[in-house]
Amino acid sequence: MTKEAIIKAIKEASGAKEIELEFPENEAHGDYTTNVALKLKESGPKEGNPREVAEKIVVKLKGNPTAKKLFENIEVAGPGFINFRLKDAVLIDNLREIIKQKEKYGTSRTGAAKTVVIDYSSPNIAKTFGVGHLRSTIIGAALNSLYKALGYEVVGDNHLGDWGTQFGALLYQIDSQKLSLASLSVEKLEDLYIDFHKKAKENPELEDEARKWFKKLEEGEAKAKKVWQECVDVSMKEFDRIYNLLGVKIDFAFGESYYESEMKQLLADARVQRFLTDGEDGAKIIDLTQFGITTPIMVLKKDGATTYATRDLATIRFRVRKWDPDVIIYEVGAEQTLHFKQLFAAAKLLKLIDPKVALIHTAHGLYLAPDGKKFSTRQGKTIKLDEVLKEAIERAKKLGNKNEKLAQEVGIGAIKYYDLMHSLSSNVIFSWEKIMNLEGNSGPYLQYTVARINSVLAKSKKSGLKEKTLQESTNLDASEASILRALYKFGEIIEQSAIGFSPNILCNYLYDLAQKFNSFYNGDRIIGSDNEDFRLALTLGTGQVLKNGLKILGISTPAKM
Repeated sequence: MTKEAIIKAIKEASGAKEIELEFPENEAHGDYTTNVALKLKESGPKEGNPREVAEKIVVKLKGNPTAKKLFENIEVAGPGFINFRLKDAVLIDNLREIIKQKEKYGTSRTGAAKTVVIDYSSPNIAKTFGVGHLRSTIIGAALNSLYKALGYEVVGDNHLGDWGTQFGALLYQIDSQKLSLASLSVEKLEDLYIDFHKKAKENPELEDEARKWFKKLEEGEAKAKKVWQECVDVSMKEFDRIYNLLGVKIDFAFGESYYESEMKQLLADARVQRFLTDGEDGAKIIDLTQFGITTPIMVLKKDGATTYATRDLATIRFRVRKWDPDVIIYEVGAEQTLHFKQLFAAAKLLKLIDPKVALIHTAHGLYLAPDGKKFSTRQGKTIKLDEVLKEAIERAKKLGNKNEKLAQEVGIGAIKYYDLMHSLSSNVIFSWEKIMNLEGNSGPYLQYTVARINSVLAKSKKSGLKEKTLQESTNLDASEASILRALYKFGEIIEQSAIGFSPNILCNYLYDLAQKFNSFYNGDRIIGSDNEDFRLALTLGTGQVLKNGLKILGISTPAKM
């Protein structure tokens, strides 16, 4: 990999052990930049300023065989940055690799022999799949693909919310109203849940009834189990329909209830018993002050019922035993930040994980209602994801995509891209106008660019382009060089997006590449130009990278639009 070769050359020339190599914000400054001279000056000898240190490093680099082969120019900029510009021959050689590797271009073995478990989507049983779960589902699926592209063994785990006091509330409602199980639907269950909390505001004693019913469920009471199972079955049928529409497949779907025996083993473990103490109200807690966390984690309520935290600790125990992961990523909203701080600290305290295992909470922002407030199922304010997806498909049809399959690809792609183009930490206010903006930086814009590329290649009689048709002596104009430089970055963009848990980095890259290509397309002819072979190869390579990138994001690329 070229980046590794560059870093090695810089280390040899500078003597530094750690090198930060980045893409300059301004393309005119080169293809790579490093601040190694400034870093060395911070901890190195007092003689000479950072720029003088950088100049000495550049002299050594210019004599390095690897640097001579790769770079057209190496220069010092500003107070001591070193900028590198790749040779055109290197960029053209990379285009050959794109045409040769096709859909494999951009992948690597960086994560070979490592396993990452990604916990994502995780909807609650007996509740409509709301737009609030869209971020976790779409971002989690993208992270799954990003890590696979880096060679990791990836396990996707859909941690379904099918346990807890809320099911006690539903069981109470169904029993007290003598409802037929055959009459239940996800919509009906959600209405019952909302209705329960309205009643509980006026009669708080109902909360005790819910707790009693959940206790029956935990103890395996036959009637409670039967009603609960119907709630699960009805919900899973609806969830699978939504996942199919989204084109999302998750390897495993273990509900919280799956860990019932695991929880018993966890609580019986002598290491766990050692840290259990009594809370003020009789609950069993674990003190986490040694981790700087003042709020203890509750593992048993005063009535002996398990908690959300108990189930998550049992889940970690299970995942470590089953998959032996190097990393466990929880793609869950930022509102759960305290919970995951407590969870990770408790897992370390109880030695449920090896110290080398990384526990990551991505803490994405939430979709907010148009008034800027959080959606709330209890108040019946949630927007159903099914309605959003159907509306997206209808709006795609109005753009001229009359074919149902095409409309679905464009509509669903628009929603996915709109979600992923935002940074993880940002909250996104739900807006039909913004989520379905099909112009500019959007999924349909990128899909249309690929369709345009397909059209150009279809019109060409040279459909059998091979990488060997590219000549190193090609004289590049500014737009061609700009596209080549963008294509060169693709593999590193994938790595940055994965390691930073930021699919938006890949979105920004693809949009920039599409803009560059469309500017190139509008600026001069491709077919019939003096440099037709090269321009067609550049078009082919651009289309391949756009398709590869969109596939990682879970967005299809229709042949025509």
